[in-house]
Amino acid sequence: MNATFERLDLSIDGEFAISRGTQTDVETVVVRVSDDAGQTGIGAAAPAAHYGETADTVTAVLPALLDVVETVDDPLALGRIERRLRETIRDNPAARAAVSVACHDLATRRLGVPLYRHLGLDSGRAPPTSYTVAIDEPEAMAATAETAAAEGYTVLKVKLGTDRDRERVEAVRAAAPDATIRVDANEAWTPHEAVEKSDWLAGLGVEFVEQPIPAEHDDRLPYVHERSALPVAADESCVTLSDVPRVADRVDIVNLKLMKCGCIREAVRMVHAARAQGLEVMLGCMVESTASIAAACHLAPLVDYADLDGALLLAEDAYEGPTYAGGTVTFPDRPGTGVRSTR
Repeated sequence: MNATFERLDLSIDGEFAISRGTQTDVETVVVRVSDDAGQTGIGAAAPAAHYGETADTVTAVLPALLDVVETVDDPLALGRIERRLRETIRDNPAARAAVSVACHDLATRRLGVPLYRHLGLDSGRAPPTSYTVAIDEPEAMAATAETAAAEGYTVLKVKLGTDRDRERVEAVRAAAPDATIRVDANEAWTPHEAVEKSDWLAGLGVEFVEQPIPAEHDDRLPYVHERSALPVAADESCVTLSDVPRVADRVDIVNLKLMKCGCIREAVRMVHAARAQGLEVMLGCMVESTASIAAACHLAPLVDYADLDGALLLAEDAYEGPTYAGGTVTFPDRPGTGVRSTR
């Protein structure tokens, strides 16, 4: 097999603000793995500085990771490839995820089936994705919510973590009265704030609250969980498989991301571990290209909630594949993850 990669800069449609800061563009690193028959699998890394990764760190470790793929030289040996990737580079999960996705894409292209069918999943069971309403002035957030609802999105994920949180949620609720609303504080609140805000959030019909307090204060999650008027989801507090049992008695939902856990098979293991602990599961993403989100779309039938709108937030994507137009996943009629370049 032959493997290559390239960096791409992708512009966000406007600005994307959360409690930690604002983005206007994202860097991604696209991986291609080809076999001797001319088939090519595509994956991509969407590194997050919050987890210690950048496009620079991804490109620094990819030569070693792609050497693993070329050494194994068997596109169907996915378990061996992922194990060797982890043995070679223990950190850098986004870089490993890019290689894992590309290899799964190639393997299922060779088999002539979509990835979800290879995994034995029912595509009709994929939950609708939420559409993210980033932090902005309340009027602007209301306008985003109204537009998303008009386009068929029934679930909105509202970013919070400001001194005007209530005003923002009230504006979104007024603009989209029938929408299911979830809120994500991205670690911005204290435990006391999280409990206090959960009361009025529940009064506005919010479904659950995601990552209300900093992951470094996970020891206070039981306080929030026991007193919150809403179910609590863990994102930054649940990164890898070992985190699932650790947070199981502190939250109701775990949010899994390929860019956090590092490979497709690990994500599947995390789903099963969460089920064994009695947790519900959400599958999320960063702001990222379809080249990486596509694989998560294929895993969506495994979970209860989907937050896979990252590519919809881009001004223009360099790849196309499964779509979540109107919130409902549509898989293209082609094998693999369905990804192909639009350039």
